[in-house]
Amino acid sequence: MSEALVSFLVEQLGSIIFQQVEQNVRLVVNVKTEVATLTLNLKTIQAVLSDAERRQVKEANVRRWLNNLKEVSYEIDDVVDEWSTEILKKQIEKQGENAVVPKKKVCLFIPFHCLCTGQVTQIIFRRDIAVRIKELNEKLALIHEQRKFYKFLENEIEFEQHERLKSFSIVDESEIFGRDYERNKLVSQLVSENSEERKKPLVISIVGMGGIGKTTLAQLAYNDVKVKNCFHTRIWVCVSDPFVQIAVAKAILESLKVTVPNSNELETYVQLISDSIKGKKFLLVLDDVWDSNHRKWEPFLTTLHVGALGSRILVTTRIAQVASAMGTTSDHTFYMKELGEETCRSLFYHIAFFDGERKESKKFEDIGNEIVKRCKGLPLAAKTLGSLMRCKKTVQQWVDVLNSKIWELEVVENEVFQPLFLSYHDLEPQSKRCLLYCATFPKDYKIVKDQLIELWMSQGYLEVKGRNKESTTVGQRCFENLVTRSFFQDIEEYLEGNIKSCKMHDIVHDFVQYLTKDECFSTVVRGTNERMELPGDEVSHLSLMFAPKGPFPVFSLNCKSLRTLTAFESKLTSIGVELISQSKSLRTLNLSENSILEVPKEIGGLIHLRYLDLSQNRELKELPDSLGDLYNLQTLRLVECRQLVKFPDEEATRKLTKLKHLYVEGSCRLKSKRIGRLTGLQKLDVFHLNGYRGEDKEGTLKLQDLKSLNQLEGSLSIAHLESVEDASEGVKACLSEKHLLHLDLDFLCRNGCEKYRREEGRGQNDREILNGLQPHGGLESLRIRNCQLATSPCPNWILSLHNLTRLVLVYYRNCELLSGPFGRLPSLETLVFQEMKKVKKVGVELLGIEERELQSSSSSSSSSLILFPKLKSLLFGVMDEWEEWEGVPPQNNITIMPSLCRLVFFRCSKLGTLPDFLRKTPLQSVEVKFCRILSGIVGDKTSEEWAKISHVPDIQC
Repeated sequence: MSEALVSFLVEQLGSIIFQQVEQNVRLVVNVKTEVATLTLNLKTIQAVLSDAERRQVKEANVRRWLNNLKEVSYEIDDVVDEWSTEILKKQIEKQGENAVVPKKKVCLFIPFHCLCTGQVTQIIFRRDIAVRIKELNEKLALIHEQRKFYKFLENEIEFEQHERLKSFSIVDESEIFGRDYERNKLVSQLVSENSEERKKPLVISIVGMGGIGKTTLAQLAYNDVKVKNCFHTRIWVCVSDPFVQIAVAKAILESLKVTVPNSNELETYVQLISDSIKGKKFLLVLDDVWDSNHRKWEPFLTTLHVGALGSRILVTTRIAQVASAMGTTSDHTFYMKELGEETCRSLFYHIAFFDGERKESKKFEDIGNEIVKRCKGLPLAAKTLGSLMRCKKTVQQWVDVLNSKIWELEVVENEVFQPLFLSYHDLEPQSKRCLLYCATFPKDYKIVKDQLIELWMSQGYLEVKGRNKESTTVGQRCFENLVTRSFFQDIEEYLEGNIKSCKMHDIVHDFVQYLTKDECFSTVVRGTNERMELPGDEVSHLSLMFAPKGPFPVFSLNCKSLRTLTAFESKLTSIGVELISQSKSLRTLNLSENSILEVPKEIGGLIHLRYLDLSQNRELKELPDSLGDLYNLQTLRLVECRQLVKFPDEEATRKLTKLKHLYVEGSCRLKSKRIGRLTGLQKLDVFHLNGYRGEDKEGTLKLQDLKSLNQLEGSLSIAHLESVEDASEGVKACLSEKHLLHLDLDFLCRNGCEKYRREEGRGQNDREILNGLQPHGGLESLRIRNCQLATSPCPNWILSLHNLTRLVLVYYRNCELLSGPFGRLPSLETLVFQEMKKVKKVGVELLGIEERELQSSSSSSSSSLILFPKLKSLLFGVMDEWEEWEGVPPQNNITIMPSLCRLVFFRCSKLGTLPDFLRKTPLQSVEVKFCRILSGIVGDKTSEEWAKISHVPDIQC
């Protein structure tokens, strides 16, 4: 983690001097010189950190040196942050003074010493900063000098790649368990004849984390009898890293048994390869590919075009981007999964016990089964632990292995972790820090992507030197990089291509815990009254588990270095003042899902705090005004705080200039008028309007309060729209000025807040409100709920959304006709109608086509018309009165839904007819759930309605 931290500090130190000069703030003598020396020493150390990071795994002295560097770096970070905060504080105070214009001149007697107080405080503060920087410079100078003792290599020197073992094509199939399905599927793709003639070989890729069995699967396929009989020539090349073009070319020629020339020209080798495979049907395996630069591979891919039809290239890699760079499509990409527990157990016992010893192994099986669970389906872990247990002859020895931390087993460190080390060292410093931070989560924890990025931001991991990029953009890139390199798994998407959450494989989690064991600490809280022991004052990230109901525990050691504090699955009732005084360096405080009753005013003393999560503390009623002293706060999460009413006052809110992300979903009682003053907000999940009928509405939000939030981006939900009495307020929200991608408009309150019956006859008012809420033209997803429109359920600006891919209309209880320009939306891929309980018939109005167009389209001279050109998924749900779905008369020049893949009917119990145009759609699946008449149609293969969907390969009823 030191690499990225030092890079960040060098950037910050330069920035702070610039700020001081720009604002003409006089520095205490020699501070500028001290900062320059500090920066120079950091830059010199920075040059050797890559080597130090590699060597710390095996060399305890190097690890101690890095820990000392980390400690000093954190102290420097705190000092620089305090300095920056003071500058920000003065800016805000100055703005406040300029904003106050007295109505008349008043003469007051103010003692001279009071006039000087602020100036004296500033001088003391600057002198304190100067003294601390001088002290830190002395500490860093010592570390700088000590680096010479270790003879570190500098970054530009090539590191030895001795850890990368070469793979071979030979495999012992008796040692392989549980890959029959993958093998058969892969072999099928290798030997099958493609109906389309290809001008180039088909590229198939196997992608997965280190140790999961990618090479083994490739070996199985390579040696399969069907594969051997299918190809004239088979070539196996272990590419590894670094990728050297000539070295790979030589390996291909050697496998082809061609004399390798002594040349430094790639062209010479490429030409020889071309001559050797021309007209031959070949299989080329490129094992362990790391480099995703398409240009480097292009000479090979172009040369291989001369092979016969049916030639194949099989790639194994840990990096999904490699598969894309090599030209592999999603249909030909194998994402390797873990072994099932039973298969993993068989592999473990096969290695742990020799064939003749299975009868004697019964006494070990209960313990062995628990050890197998720790492998989490990773074949390499099962093999490694199986080998370890061969020499363990007593039950106690097996118990010792089971009870130990996995990284305490040398065999695991040397074998299981080695592939992960290779993947880890291949990351850039910034991504390394982001990955290691995941050690703060418990095992099997569902990691929400957006929250993780905000946590990285809070720790300062996403600063990019010399690039004008938003931290969220950098965080998104880091996250995707870790996903493509197989550090995350169990990916869950909320929209196609947009990841919502993921998990980390237990072995990967053990690995990052191993690398951060001195810095990240997780402990179970037994009782709230006892003092807790920490392993040392170097702990930076602390996770508390299962804390019982009661006050926050007290720590025996000072937590001065603590930068993250999280309580998982706990029931803490208060935030201790002593904790705050001990933990002044906190950047992240996550106390969500506890039972916090009150936030103490002392929380304002956590001046470094960037991330505060108090979500799901359901008895919390107010936030102190001292929250405004958190000048650096970036993210505030208050989700499902159902009793929360009071937000900090206007003066406090004015100081939260760095607050970018505010989450208040489910906190419907919040008197949140001041949210409209947070002009720096980029994310606001829900904009709660006005509040409950019959309650005091003073201090609550109106649509016009959205006007000043012009930096909003991403997703926004506006809730409780039924409380808007003046329809013209929609225009005042100025949504078109905000770069939103996803918009949710709800005419009722959400998520557990009380609801009341809406007034009848508000349809026209709802339409005017909708028409006024026109978003930016780049909107990608729109959901409208609980609207009272009877016809044309879409707003009049819907056709201006050229990027709209998803449209969801839910609970239009008065809607009788689904009419609108739906079919004209050029990018629409998903369309959902749900709870339209008065709709009886769906006709041509759904397509967005008029009668005159139908008439003109019947003439052969009319131009062609495509409706719903990109629609892939169409869903109708809970439409109890719907009886008929009518299409259009056959038209030569009209094409309807040419991309439709999925059609869903849910609780459409009276629907009995389907449109003719479904016959011509490329439907792949139809789902019929709780639809009495449609279910009968599916069951009767002779009916006319069945003929309209009989071509669909997957029909679920």
